[in-house]
Amino acid sequence: MTFTEKINLEITTAMKARNEADLRALRSIKAALLLAATSEGAGEAITEEQALKIVQKLAKQRKESLDIFTQQNRPDLAAKEQEELTVFERYLPKPMGDEEIAAQLKELLLANNISTAADFGKAMPLAMKHLAGKADGKKISELLKQILN
Repeated sequence: MTFTEKINLEITTAMKARNEADLRALRSIKAALLLAATSEGAGEAITEEQALKIVQKLAKQRKESLDIFTQQNRPDLAAKEQEELTVFERYLPKPMGDEEIAAQLKELLLANNISTAADFGKAMPLAMKHLAGKADGKKISELLKQILN
């Protein structure tokens, strides 16, 4: 079963259960997948990796919106964003802990002979490529700065 088929099945289940929060989030995933599939230069079908990146992007957008709504004291809008974020997180791999990320960064730095803060510009692209989909870019940057300093 492809990721798109799985989402379509989940939409049907959410409709039958009358679960508005799940339905809203699943429909946004489906819309993003359709946009990606029909965009110029797209292949025949969306791969699992592409679908994962799309869901990660949607989750990141919801996190940013959630932060903004929380800062602006809008609990009604923040609650909707949190509901959708919870649904997106079901389809994402479990995020790595700080210790795991730091351990992998140290191995990566050692393997590439990077040891000073001046080499941050070299280290960050390597780290982002190595930890793509496993950790947030902000967290990678923060830990990398701590390790190099």
